[in-house]
Amino acid sequence: MGSATVTEIETAVAGSEELADFDTLTGRYQRELMAHCYRMSGSVHEAEDLVQETFLRAWKASANFQGRSSVRTWLYKIATNVCLTNLESKPRRPLPTGLGTADSAPADELLEDHEVPWLEPIPDAAVEVAERDTIRLAFIAALQHLPARQRAVLILRDVLRWSAAETATALDTTTAAVNSALQRAHAQLAERGLTPETVEADLDAAQKGLLDAYLEAFWRKDIDRIVQLLTYDATWDMPPFLNHYRGPENIGELIGTKCPGGVADMPMVATTANGQPAFGLYMRQPEGHFEPFHLQVLQMVGSGDDLRVEHVTAFFDTALFARFGLPERLPADYVPDLAPAG
Repeated sequence: MGSATVTEIETAVAGSEELADFDTLTGRYQRELMAHCYRMSGSVHEAEDLVQETFLRAWKASANFQGRSSVRTWLYKIATNVCLTNLESKPRRPLPTGLGTADSAPADELLEDHEVPWLEPIPDAAVEVAERDTIRLAFIAALQHLPARQRAVLILRDVLRWSAAETATALDTTTAAVNSALQRAHAQLAERGLTPETVEADLDAAQKGLLDAYLEAFWRKDIDRIVQLLTYDATWDMPPFLNHYRGPENIGELIGTKCPGGVADMPMVATTANGQPAFGLYMRQPEGHFEPFHLQVLQMVGSGDDLRVEHVTAFFDTALFARFGLPERLPADYVPDLAPAG
């Protein structure tokens, strides 16, 4: 797909007095269209290109826009069809836990595969969403199990709350076809147990305390403490490795035996991804300083004393650190801000 750059769009807009405010008009929808294209594609890089392609197509078609719908609806229709064209003949973007393979034992060899188009996390700052559960990692991964048009129908109907008639118009189909596609999408997600759950907008005191304890446990490489902070059926995956792990003891053994850092070797810097708490984990280097190692995205469940970490996806793509605004390195004397004891 040929994508337009921001400069090309700005140049085109600037060259037309009739559309002098087009960049302002569409710019206000940049972040929510980013969320939409990310839900469809599962890729931050692709979503950026898809949004720019949407704006370019909208500018080219703007002379024919007669206000029969809102600008927002018009842009979403264009974006959805841009995404559908982009997804033709493309494989889905999975996480290792979604490959359908058996979970690994900590002693198993780590198998890496860079040919798989892995699902990517997205910084919260890059998107605008009405409900944070519609951007969380598990929901995006669930969408990847649906064919592209079912995916589009589910997003337009369940996330954007469009009517069946509006969805049918956007996809150039019938309301009966839309209702059938939505029913099949719901059935497929339910069969896989992939129904999204609500993500709280703000962390409460218990959640903050759990994250503080989690950060400290990694800094001290306290495996027993890490195990205590996980649910009994916790899962851990780490693309581009095909391996995934289930159960706190297995995860603890994995960290204890396969993670190269020792005590005071693994500081973490907090961020957010997909509406969820996340950490950039750094690893001490022979020279003493710390460099990016992986980005962890956490899913917590429970409340109060029963709060635990249910799932961790550790993305071993250090280019993500710059995308999330995390430091490219930490000095040798860096010590994380640990919560006071007690």
